Formats: sequence, C-alpha cells, structure tokens
Amino acid sequence: MALTNKDYNKPSYKELSIQISLSGLSFCILNRDTQTISTLKQIDFNKKLNPFEVLDKLIQLFNTENALQDTFSNVIAIHTNELSTLVPEAFFDEACLAHYLKFNSKILKTDFIAFDTIKTNNSVNVYVPYININNFIYEKFGSFTYKHFSTILIERILAIEKNADGTKVYVNVNTVHFEIIVTKKGKLTLYNTFEYSTKEDFIYYILFTAEQLKLNPETLHLILIGNISKDDELYNIAYTYIRHVSFGKRLDNYKYLQPTDANHSNFTLIHSF
Repeated sequence: MALTNKDYNKPSYKELSIQISLSGLSFCILNRDTQTISTLKQIDFNKKLNPFEVLDKLIQLFNTENALQDTFSNVIAIHTNELSTLVPEAFFDEACLAHYLKFNSKILKTDFIAFDTIKTNNSVNVYVPYININNFIYEKFGSFTYKHFSTILIERILAIEKNADGTKVYVNVNTVHFEIIVTKKGKLTLYNTFEYSTKEDFIYYILFTAEQLKLNPETLHLILIGNISKDDELYNIAYTYIRHVSFGKRLDNYKYLQPTDANHSNFTLIHSF
C-alpha cells in the first residue's frame, strides 16, 4: 500500500524503514547509492502498549534521533500485529476485507483495513495497519509505502525456499510473540503468529503446530530467525525437543557501518527495502 501527499525537491539517496509493533520500534537507514546500512536500531518497550502510546514513543524517537532528521527518498512503514489473514488471490474481493478478518481476528467497525498482494504464491494479505502511525508518517514525509510485516516475511522465506526439497519450519522470534512459517517443497503450507511469555509457551506452540501438520520432531528442520541467539533459553528448549535446529540467514548483499547482532536478526526490517 502507498500514500502520496507531497514530494521533496532535495535529492537524497537514503531510504528509511520503520517497523512498528505494540511491544517495540525499530528502524533502518539504507544509503542506496553505496548499498550500505548506515543505521540500525531497536527500541523494546517494557510492556505491550496501545497504538496511541506507541505513537507517542515514535514521536519521541523522531525528536531525539539525529539520524531521523535527514531527508529520505523513500520511506517504508512495517506494521507488526496479529490482525492479518491470507486469502488466495483467485477468491479475493476487495469489497469483503472485513469478512476475511473477522473469522480469526477481533476487529472494530471503525478499523481501517488494508491489503498487500503476495505475488510469490498468488495470495493477498489482508490486515489492519496502525492508522494513527500512518497519519503521522504521512504528515511528516508525504509519500511513503506501508506493508504488513508478514508480507515481507513470507515473500522472503518463499524466495529462499524456492527450489528447496522437503519441509522446513521457520520461526521468527520477537520479544513477546513469534511467527511460524512452514514450507513444503518451496510452497507455503502454514503461517501463524503466537504470543508467549515463557519458554514453555514457545515450545508448546511449535510442537502443537508440528503435531497438527503431522511433522515428526525427530526429523523436521526448525530454522530460527529474528531476536534469538544460541545462548538463549528459547534456543535451548527448542533443541531439547527438536533434533534439527539451525539459524537462518538473511542472504542480503548490503554493507554495514556497524555489525548486526547476527546474520538472522532484523529479518523483515532489512528485507523491507
């Protein structure tokens, strides 16, 4: 989705991507002419906020971060929430957006509903963006693009698995939630998101998903991406119950002024460009 208001005459080769969730914010700045990530920062909240509180945090971020005072040739907003659903493109009708969401998400009559087309597997991602965040970015920058983070996540994983054989289970870890993406021979089998507060929650949802798909923990391949490391308790409990656990790779070609936490971190944020 894209919004257009005004264009700035000052030439710039910098692009800004902002990822927004109720539990944190992150942003990334790409110097397009040198293919260099110059700034990459993440702010975690101590608790889950509401969209109005998140907007206050975002305004504070723009008021305090020098890197965000620049002019950008392209701005991308990534909305991270559970209010989304995938619809096969052949059955998609733009007049039915609310009907698609109401079966698995709690939405209000006043919610603005948007959609992204995922060409990789001929589907449409229907979702609720944080419209107050969009309005703020619109007023600040004019023209910008916004997507649901699962759109980027699914597109990138399907691109990585395009020519793969077998079944892969990807888990994208965030502070208070994670996503499961299952592919079979390069095709999307399942996408879902879960909130968790303990490592037991984390492994329960993974094993429950595997059971529903009749996947054997002794043979399935679990690939971890996002906010997780090898000394993390989430990794340890996953490795306790699942034999084949590994970390994914972003497989991007960018240069970095500062090293990232890991080659599997900030997966959707960096691949949003």
